[in-house]
Amino acid sequence: MSDLAQVTVHRSQFPERVRDDLLASLRTRRVNHKFHYDSVKQTQKWLALHQALSPARTDAAVVALYDRAFAETAPRITAPQVHVIGLGCGGGQKDTRLLRQLQAAGRQVAYVPCDVSVAMTLVARQTARDALPELPCFPLVGDLAAADNLIPALTVSAPPTAARVITFFGMLPNFEPGQILPRLAALVRSDDTLLVSANLAPGPDYAAGLRRILPQYDNSLTRDWLLTFLLDLGFERGDGELRFTVETDPAGSGLKRVVARFHFTRSREVIVAGEPVAFQSGESIQLFFSYRHQAASLGTLLAGYGLGILRAWVAASEEEGVFHVQKR
Repeated sequence: MSDLAQVTVHRSQFPERVRDDLLASLRTRRVNHKFHYDSVKQTQKWLALHQALSPARTDAAVVALYDRAFAETAPRITAPQVHVIGLGCGGGQKDTRLLRQLQAAGRQVAYVPCDVSVAMTLVARQTARDALPELPCFPLVGDLAAADNLIPALTVSAPPTAARVITFFGMLPNFEPGQILPRLAALVRSDDTLLVSANLAPGPDYAAGLRRILPQYDNSLTRDWLLTFLLDLGFERGDGELRFTVETDPAGSGLKRVVARFHFTRSREVIVAGEPVAFQSGESIQLFFSYRHQAASLGTLLAGYGLGILRAWVAASEEEGVFHVQKR
């Protein structure tokens, strides 16, 4: 295997755009989630907490759920060549299991791991190559929420006759629905296979389900990962307190989400990208949010953007689901 890896970087992640997005995050007091995955250190911390806390890694029933979804989906894709595009690829573990199922079904596969983090795309590439050493792999760094012309970069390596499988695993909760779903729908063709997974709020009582899963967020590993963003900018842990709350979507969708905010208890100023950034005691900054959907209502939400659920696999715990989605 070559010691070199070619990575394509979309202009949505060029340095000047990243700088502007960082300053905008601090000025609006709402951190763009991409800045939690930006560095190698942040990538390593996220991978560690995902390994320790994600039901897709810790719950055997959820692991089996994904494998069943992949095993049932792979034979339905009849084209001899399949191009798998992992949007928000993370460490690539789920994509790799899907790639193996497709190859076992006799398909010739290629892989485009796409993420905002260079380090994450390289981890996903390595994960896939460890399982499938000869796999053609084309890592792409880009900001899905900001890239208006991502399709050419995603498909430049794909033969015209190849089927496309697009994965969007674990990403849906971390975007405003009205921001990401139009972009996702624009990327998908009517003959594509779109596999979406989401962390769900378990049980019939939506609010109670959110409270039940709150410890998946409010824990030492997640706190350390989120605070890394502020610490790397020059802030200190003693500058305030990180708090997690369950809130209703401010956009009026009726959805609920877990929100993490850092509340400053003393005034601080740091220099970021040559610009002074000041917070007064009593101010807060939103570091993170995660929407928790319910399986029954997710179909209605997707339908509003021309996307329909063909099949669903939901864990017995009702905390995780995988959905085969198609553009209508």
